[in-house]
Amino acid sequence: MIWDIWWVWVAVGLTLAILEIFAPGFIFLGFAIGAALVGGLIALGLGLSLPWLLVVFGVVSLVAWIVMRRAFGVRKGQVKTWDTDINEN
Repeated sequence: MIWDIWWVWVAVGLTLAILEIFAPGFIFLGFAIGAALVGGLIALGLGLSLPWLLVVFGVVSLVAWIVMRRAFGVRKGQVKTWDTDINEN
């Protein structure tokens, strides 16, 4: 099946990493890391069924997102303000 092919997972991971450029905030990057790791595990010979692959993908994606959010996210007391309106001339 297609989910048993390691390069498919890696390609999905690369696609999600590229999408992250257009939607910043670590939305897709956690999923990209999860897909790349699952692809790596399949390449190393870990033969799991689709439900287990999705569980590994989900857990790794969540952990990656939490780590990135803590490392690069909004700091305590940090507030975003705008000085000017972008629509003003």
